[in-house]
Amino acid sequence: MAEARRMGKSELFSHFAEKYDMKRTEVRELFDEVTTLAEKELKRSGEFTIPGVVKLVVQKRKARMGRNPATGEPIKIPAKTVVKARPVKQIKDAVLPRK
Repeated sequence: MAEARRMGKSELFSHFAEKYDMKRTEVRELFDEVTTLAEKELKRSGEFTIPGVVKLVVQKRKARMGRNPATGEPIKIPAKTVVKARPVKQIKDAVLPRK
């Protein structure tokens, strides 16, 4: 794949501002509100979905034994909570090659 520069926040806000005839500050506020809502919903229910794009899910991981890659020494990895992003099938099919 050719080297492509990824779209940054500024380009993202500019794109939506032009497309929907809004000010960039209004678009930024909209994205800030989506972020705030996602945080609240993840804390409340453990899930947040942006329809047609991604589903965010809170996942609790158990403590486990691992290995230090440099020394090979066994180490204990503590339990932790993480947020996983799961792209919806439509996005996966559009981006990933078919088998």
